[in-house]
Amino acid sequence: MAQSPTATPKTYDLSRNLTNMLGRAVVGQQAAIQQLLITVLAGGHALIEGVPGTAKTLLVRALARCLGFDFKRVQLTPDLMPSDILGTNIFDLTTRTFHLRQGPIFTTILLADEINRAPAKTQSALLEGMQERQVTIDGVTHPLDENFTVFATQNPIEFEGTYPLPEAQLDRFMLKIEIDYLSEPEENQLLSKVHQGFDAMKLEEAGLEPVVTAEDVRQCRQEILQVTVDEGVLHYIGQITRHTRDSAQLVLGCSPRASVMLLRAAKALAALRGQDYLTPDEVKAIAPVVLRHRLILRPEAEIEGTRADDIIQNILAAVPVPR
Repeated sequence: MAQSPTATPKTYDLSRNLTNMLGRAVVGQQAAIQQLLITVLAGGHALIEGVPGTAKTLLVRALARCLGFDFKRVQLTPDLMPSDILGTNIFDLTTRTFHLRQGPIFTTILLADEINRAPAKTQSALLEGMQERQVTIDGVTHPLDENFTVFATQNPIEFEGTYPLPEAQLDRFMLKIEIDYLSEPEENQLLSKVHQGFDAMKLEEAGLEPVVTAEDVRQCRQEILQVTVDEGVLHYIGQITRHTRDSAQLVLGCSPRASVMLLRAAKALAALRGQDYLTPDEVKAIAPVVLRHRLILRPEAEIEGTRADDIIQNILAAVPVPR
């Protein structure tokens, strides 16, 4: 029997309030909005993939505004240096001392736009911050915000002048969120909003305002940690990731980190649905988003048009679901 949405009231209400507020600026993209919330509440980071013009940047800007979090955006380019993200120590002639000029990584929500346009050295500058929520500059460690979250975008169809993300960095992203085109009714609604004066660069005029506090987010994270997980469901998660390592269509399957990320994301989804317990349904629903970017397909599978999501669905169909 399904449990009522009062099991995790803080997380359920926060999700509803944020989704309603985001609707003032963002048309459609309900699945992407839910996945963005999972990323923040589960303490992860997300890679967002979609063709230009599908509201990737708008989604993240609007979410940061509704959360009341500091937001910074950095446009990644082939000539960007690590210090352009982290910051650098500047010598003050007046005091004859060095002081840190902070880079854009010193924020709460960081949007790394077109991350695959930056060379590997610059991409790796994000790794310590993503994993440890701290950065080291000239041998000195600087803490980042406890809610520090990276949303990195990339274009799936443009390869000229891009640098593929190394597997070690891809594995740091909890989710890979795919943004698709709007449906015909949604696109018509968007056109109507723009005709009536909506400007994506002026979110305050759309009535977007913070609807939660940092304390609300902290309480939601505690609720997610307390979501009950049966031993059979834990075993089910492990079976899914282990099956990826045995697939004949893959060069590389999922690491143990993927199992941990799948558990955390599934618990967050359960809480967003108003449950204080995890079922296989949440695991199956979020598994493609957690696992798709961690798989390396064999060339022959790619030639046949097989996608990572196809392999994940086959695995989900093959692994016995616990009762």
